[in-house]
Amino acid sequence: FGWEIFLELAGAHKAEMKRLLADFACLSRKVFQAAALTDINYFVCHDDICMARGPVCSPAWLREFIYPYYEEFFGYMKEVGIIVIFMTDGNPDLIADDVFACGADGLISEPFGNYEALARRYPDKMLAGDGDNRVLMSRDRDAIERMTRRMCELGRRQPRYLMCIGNHIPWNVPPEAV
Repeated sequence: FGWEIFLELAGAHKAEMKRLLADFACLSRKVFQAAALTDINYFVCHDDICMARGPVCSPAWLREFIYPYYEEFFGYMKEVGIIVIFMTDGNPDLIADDVFACGADGLISEPFGNYEALARRYPDKMLAGDGDNRVLMSRDRDAIERMTRRMCELGRRQPRYLMCIGNHIPWNVPPEAV
């Protein structure tokens, strides 16, 4: 139903939003429950709750409307020993505490977050990201090397950090830039 209607519901029609999310959760619940019956080791949950500057809705709103479902759904995975990796677009800095409190074991996002700070706060969590395809697209070898060295240094200090181009490497990135 689009962003405008979603944001109007989120801000002005809380009862209707709760009902809508509860209905939607019925579908998600089945996916998580089915995955928990498999022999997978890792489950990636991708939810676009962030944009480049942070969460789409306030942390308080997410705690009321979204995170209770994460706790439930991640719980299905945790009960059977499946590692949960949470993926979001945008900047995860303001959601990381809550997502990890819900049971996520790792976080993948686009290169808008402060991965140095995240690594210090969560030494026991898997983090992946910080690499930026826009740097690759620039074809600036010095900038590419600086980005790569920064990610390597973070990986040396944080053994659970994985180098990752968080906004992915699309088809049009020049091979020599990779």
